[in-house]
Amino acid sequence: MVDLINSSDGYAVLARSRWYGSTPVGYTDQADFVNGVIKIQTTASPAALLTAVKAIEQRLGRTPAVRWGPRLIDIDILDYIADNGERVIRRERPIMPHPSMHQRRFVLQPLAELAPDWRMPDGTPISELLAEVQDQQIWPIDSSPIAIEVR
Repeated sequence: MVDLINSSDGYAVLARSRWYGSTPVGYTDQADFVNGVIKIQTTASPAALLTAVKAIEQRLGRTPAVRWGPRLIDIDILDYIADNGERVIRRERPIMPHPSMHQRRFVLQPLAELAPDWRMPDGTPISELLAEVQDQQIWPIDSSPIAIEVR
């Protein structure tokens, strides 16, 4: 998946977190998940980025299914910072920052590896958000370097 994004025109993977295992959220009668975060650079709009990642999901075999149910791949856009350093806030598809990321340790932990100073739009630091979800179990499943150049 990381290589497919990196090899797509207009997208460069700058870094990736470790991979983590986690139990499912929502629909829990399914296998554990593998989660991670990548940082990319692109000039594509948020809508074009969403189209691109959904095409990659389909290429990897994702088919429509039950919400939060078993799936081969799920790529979400967590946040989008424009070239000028301004955060793009969207209330439509894709909603950004991701509307439930602040409630999910399996998102926050790998994001904190890549962006330890990241904050919600209201200024809440990621460290505070992580403190609120420590009861959620996740576990590292690889020990790769936190930030790698994948270009």
